[in-house]
Amino acid sequence: MKKKILAGILVSVLSLGVLTGCGSSADESTTAATEDKQTTQEASESGDDANVESKGTITVAASATPHAEILAAAKPILAKEGWDLEVTEYDDYVLPNEVVEGGEIDANYFQHIPYLDSFNEEKGTHLVQVGKIHYEPFGIYPGTKKSLDDIADGDTIAVPNDTTNEARALLLLQDNGIITLKDGAGLEATVNDIAENPHNIKIEELAAEQVARVADEVAYVVLNGNYALQAGFSVAKDSLAYEKSDSEAAKTYVNVIVVKEGNEDNEGVKALVDVLKSDEIKDFINKTYDGAVIPFEE
Repeated sequence: MKKKILAGILVSVLSLGVLTGCGSSADESTTAATEDKQTTQEASESGDDANVESKGTITVAASATPHAEILAAAKPILAKEGWDLEVTEYDDYVLPNEVVEGGEIDANYFQHIPYLDSFNEEKGTHLVQVGKIHYEPFGIYPGTKKSLDDIADGDTIAVPNDTTNEARALLLLQDNGIITLKDGAGLEATVNDIAENPHNIKIEELAAEQVARVADEVAYVVLNGNYALQAGFSVAKDSLAYEKSDSEAAKTYVNVIVVKEGNEDNEGVKALVDVLKSDEIKDFINKTYDGAVIPFEE
């Protein structure tokens, strides 16, 4: 009797082993088939890329947001044309111009024309714009105060301290009745050009990349579009006031592709500009940035 029971147990164990073995074999076959399919697909895609004649590498210095993001959207389009796009991100407004002037990088994408002109004049550089791509409405954003109606005597407002962006910030404050500038101050306005300051506002001048970081210490901050995005602000939802899309200021401050003078005919840069002006990239910008970045129309 014991022998019969033992034999039965052995048969059951062997049967279970066979079933388990079949299951493993099926799983392995399925996995192998999936891997083969993926390998075939990757090989096919690699083959497609291999059929594109390589034209070279385009190197670009850029601010992280939105410039590097827009360039990332342009990268696969350029790859189909045979160009390899290499982007180096910077978080300041000086080095991207210096590396292009020095010839280390082909082009940069982070600045508007007034800043470019000012930089050339101040630094003695020889940089030129070769493509107008987008503009970013400048905005006043909440700090400790959530409405411009709450402004009080002695409040502090943080603004960028570089020449053209400070002027732009001051003009926006003037447009919203916070200060009045001297006649003719225009795009070169500084705090010394404030003619009327009814609320005795203190203007705190900071490097552009630092302004958003003091939002919890000042009443309001005035931000460039890209730094507003990096700080998580939406122009449409968060700004208390901003430059309208049809304003002269918005059009003046169009962001451009810049190269060193003499490199305007660089074939890679020409291809880059064409792609950045394409409908595909315009659609990407419009869908991604909620009005904080707007494609430039000639």
